[in-house]
Amino acid sequence: MSVRRRSAAAAALALTGALALTACGSSGDGGPGSGKDGSAAKKDVATGGKDFGDAAKKTAALGTDAKPGRFPRTVTQAMGKTVIKAKPKRVVVLDVGELDNVVSLGIKPVGYAPTEGSEGIPGYLKKNAGNPKNVGTINSLNLEAIANLHPDLILGSQLRAADKYDQLKKIAPTVFSIRPGFTWKQNYLLNAAALDRTDRAEAELGAYEKRARKLGSDVGAHKPVISMVRYMPDRIRLYAEDSFIGTILKDAGLPRPRSQQVEDLAVEVSPEKIDSADADWIFTGVYGDPKATKRDTVQANPLWKNLRAVKDGQAKNVPDETWYLGLGVTAANRVLDDLQGYLVK
Repeated sequence: MSVRRRSAAAAALALTGALALTACGSSGDGGPGSGKDGSAAKKDVATGGKDFGDAAKKTAALGTDAKPGRFPRTVTQAMGKTVIKAKPKRVVVLDVGELDNVVSLGIKPVGYAPTEGSEGIPGYLKKNAGNPKNVGTINSLNLEAIANLHPDLILGSQLRAADKYDQLKKIAPTVFSIRPGFTWKQNYLLNAAALDRTDRAEAELGAYEKRARKLGSDVGAHKPVISMVRYMPDRIRLYAEDSFIGTILKDAGLPRPRSQQVEDLAVEVSPEKIDSADADWIFTGVYGDPKATKRDTVQANPLWKNLRAVKDGQAKNVPDETWYLGLGVTAANRVLDDLQGYLVK
């Protein structure tokens, strides 16, 4: 497994004026073709956007042709080309996926932007993540806090922060993937290319994929159908093929119900349509506070209680921070651990 590397020449990024930025500063243009505030760039790669389906393929074409240990290096990333002058030592990550990626590569970031639904370091990463400073949340970055950390590399995504890219690159060399989610493997390799740790990333992904295949083999020929339900404050989602968990189930060769056999992130349903989640096993997650969702209402509904998996005792709550928010190889391995425990007797 390898990331396709492409060479490019680019000027060194300006690092001056960083401390003048604030969390409410005006947005840059977000990169070529993205619109003045980066909103078009975000929309194009969001779920339902024109570039959503091609995001993994396009991310795989990003990276560097620099040899191991060679700096300066030019990294082709979602917003253009970035020159990294020396091996990064102070890394700021702008999402959970980038946090998982750098920690999986043995790096303790100096700054981290969590999700609004889980504002601390994910429990599964706490042991190895160190003590990164909070730099806002994924949807509300604190640029002044980022600048005050004096990073030498910022890792994020076009989907989350295209409208902040011009400001971020004035603070430090900034490398963006296209989007988080089902592109997690390609994002990992892109981050590793910027950090000069491609060999380690390829080895980690290879080991994960071997484990996923073995899980599928251990489950046996008659594989159960797996349904994924996630309760959020304003919606109920059935996670589909083009999601983090969707890629893991696909790697393990585990089938999905018809309602989730779609090339998209998820299908949204009302409580009255929860019977479309029926399967041999149902794994549920909750984003944020369960009381702010319709989980209890749904699970008190006769439609839910009559689902095959529920009646068979095979509807299980799983950790949202790994199954849905993890977006990296360490989280993926935790999911495999859980699946092994549930499905292999």
